[in-house]
Amino acid sequence: MANRLRFAAALVGSITIGITAASAHHPGIGGIGGAGGILTIGAGTLDEGQFAFSAFIDYLRLKQLSEPTLLANVGNDVHGLQTVESYAVALAYGITNDFTVSVRLPWVRRTGILEGVQEDPTAPAMVRDRGNTSGFGDVTVLGQYRFLNNQVSGTQAAVLFGVKAPTGATHLVDPFGELFEAEFQPGSGSWDGLFGAAFSQRLSPALSFHANVLAIANGTGTQNTNLGNRFLYNAALSYRVFGETTSEPHAHGPRDAYAYAGHNHSMMATKAPTVAAPHVALDALLEVNGEWHDKQRISGVSDPNSGGNTIFVSPGLRLTFDNWSSYVLVGIPVVNNYNGVQATPAWRTLVGISAVFGP
Repeated sequence: MANRLRFAAALVGSITIGITAASAHHPGIGGIGGAGGILTIGAGTLDEGQFAFSAFIDYLRLKQLSEPTLLANVGNDVHGLQTVESYAVALAYGITNDFTVSVRLPWVRRTGILEGVQEDPTAPAMVRDRGNTSGFGDVTVLGQYRFLNNQVSGTQAAVLFGVKAPTGATHLVDPFGELFEAEFQPGSGSWDGLFGAAFSQRLSPALSFHANVLAIANGTGTQNTNLGNRFLYNAALSYRVFGETTSEPHAHGPRDAYAYAGHNHSMMATKAPTVAAPHVALDALLEVNGEWHDKQRISGVSDPNSGGNTIFVSPGLRLTFDNWSSYVLVGIPVVNNYNGVQATPAWRTLVGISAVFGP
C-alpha cells in the first residue's frame, strides 16, 4: 500500500461537492480526501492504475429570511431557504502517474423554501411554505494533469479541466402544483465547462500547503435560466499531528508533505517476509474556501437578488487508517457580500470517507 492515500485529496476530491455561500442555492466544486485539503484541490494525482472512492455529506445551514422581509419583497423573486444538503459519491482513476480523471454523482436536497405571495389583490400578502426539493443532481467529470512534480523541493502543479452534464432533475413542483424555479431544481439543465489550476508545496515533513482556483462557465439550462458563472478559490494547510512522516522522495513523486499514513520503502524492504502493520495518522487542517458567483439570468434578464462573494474559514480533521481515511470540516462564513436580498449561511459541515486501491 505504498502510496494509496498519498493523493486522495486531489483525486477523488477534485470533483466532489462543496456548497458555498455565494451560490447557496447550488453546489460548488471542491476537493475531498486523504492527503491534501478537504475542500481544497491539491496538485497531486493518482498513480497509474490506482482507483479512488469517496462518499460524503455536505450540509449548509442558512439564516432563514424573516416574514417581514419576504412580505416586503413580494414579486421580486426573493425566496427563503433553510438548508442545502448534498450526498455524493465520487470515483477517480489514474490513467498515468500524472493524469487522473474523476466523476462525481450527487443527490441534492433543499429545505425550507419560502416565498411571499399576493394571491388576492384585496387581501394581505402572505408567506407560502413551498416545502423541499430533492433529487439526483448534475454529474461532473474532471481531468487533472500534473505538469510539475519536483521531488527535491516537494513542489507540484496541475491544470484542471472538465464538464458538468445536465443529468439532474429539472421538473420538480411544489405542493401547490407550481414548478420550482431553476435555482431550486436538483439539476441545472445546462452544460458547464470547468477550467482551473492546483498547487501543492511541502513546507516540512509534517506540514504542507495546497491551493486551487477553478472557473465554472455556465450555459443556459432549464426554464431558459443561466445560473451564473462562478470562480472558486481555496487554500489549505495540512499538519501531521501524529503518524509517520519522512523526507525521502518517492519513486513516483513527492508525497503531499508526506501527510498520509507514511510508508517507508526501506523499512518494507527489510521486512518483506512479514505483513506490514496498518498505518494510522491524524492530520489537522485549516482551509480558506471562497467563491464569487455572477448574477443568474432568466431569459437574458439579470436577477438583482442573486450572485455575490463569500469566504469561509474552515478547520478540519482527517484520520487515516492504511488506505482509508475519514474527515470532518466545519466552515464559518467570514465574508458574505451578496447582491440584493438572499438567505445567508450560518455554518456548514462536511463529513465523509475515502479510500484508494490498486498498485
